[in-house]
Amino acid sequence: MTRLGYQIPNFTYPGVGPAELFDTVAAQAAVADRSGFDTVLVMDHFYQLPMIGSPDQYMLECYTLLAALARETEDVRLSALVTGNTYRAPTLLAKEVTTLDIVSNGRAQLGIGAGWFELEHDSLGFEFGTFSDRFEKLEESLQIILGMFAGERPSLDGVHYSVSEAINEPPPVGRIPVLIGGSGEKKTLRMVAQYADESNLTCPVDEVPRKLDALAAHCERLGRDRSEITVSKQVMCCIAPTHDQAWAEVEVLARRLGMDVSDPAVREAAAELIFIGDPDEVAERLSDVLDSGVDGWTIACPANGEDPERVELLGQTAAPLLS
Repeated sequence: MTRLGYQIPNFTYPGVGPAELFDTVAAQAAVADRSGFDTVLVMDHFYQLPMIGSPDQYMLECYTLLAALARETEDVRLSALVTGNTYRAPTLLAKEVTTLDIVSNGRAQLGIGAGWFELEHDSLGFEFGTFSDRFEKLEESLQIILGMFAGERPSLDGVHYSVSEAINEPPPVGRIPVLIGGSGEKKTLRMVAQYADESNLTCPVDEVPRKLDALAAHCERLGRDRSEITVSKQVMCCIAPTHDQAWAEVEVLARRLGMDVSDPAVREAAAELIFIGDPDEVAERLSDVLDSGVDGWTIACPANGEDPERVELLGQTAAPLLS
């Protein structure tokens, strides 16, 4: 299960064009694999997210990339963080993740969520629908996908999807764990309790105890053992050997986003959003997250993740906190 996950959130790097891009991404995954991380995760988007860059920045398709990374890594699980359920029919998604499991020799994980990036849907022709529509679709998808993963031939005549004895051959190498991303207490965490092995929370740290209480209540109502579910927290880091080096690398990211970290308000916001500093500083922030009650983290490094030495330093810093 994911306790120390390394997420690759962006694919636009200084001086790196399409021909060099995969090698740069693969180097991150390979060093994460040998630096204590248990999972490598990539975003399932087609446009860059607004908090990281502009829509026209590079974005690679999730499952093609994960399949390629399967051949560049040996031990880490491979997952989306998280698949937008609205982008693929559930039967197609089940086949893609099963194929990833086979090419990785049993290391696939299904990370999934309801979908939220409206611009991407509108621009590329994916139906967005209402908030309720998206969660209804997610639940129907989970019923179909989990049945296909288990070797059943599920049929469903749902509101959004209709399948008849859906075959999934060859089957997965092993049991594919399911991670549901998001922090909604009524819908998301109820589906975690009902269908998932893992929860990935995206809320502020001070809200984590309330989310865990909500998850526990859903588990109790559904007769699920809460201890069966691993809970991770999504965070962003910028680690470097020194405090000043880390802030210099954040400044490069800020300039790319049109922000000036010499402005005290911007600098304060950046320090709140990103765990910035040397190994001791980052370890302290990560420990605070653990103290909130989660089992671990999924960590993105939007400012310097393209540097394998920074990924290695992050793994060496974070892994001992979980021992």
